[in-house]
Amino acid sequence: MGSLKKRSINLAGHATSLALEPEFWRVLEQSALAQAISLATLIQRIDAGRGERPLASACRVFALAQATAGPDA
Repeated sequence: MGSLKKRSINLAGHATSLALEPEFWRVLEQSALAQAISLATLIQRIDAGRGERPLASACRVFALAQATAGPDA
């Protein structure tokens, strides 16, 4: 995997920085596109359901689940 790519995301009115490998960003972007929502909206949804897990970890777990689910999921 590549080095981390940092992006600023606005969550609940607060700017936060999120650093993920480009491969994870790509899956998140594809998932947002497939759902016809913005990347920020997708990350807000992941944030809302992450519990105690760090946001970056929750995004990686979400991306992994999307990547392993296959096209028919």
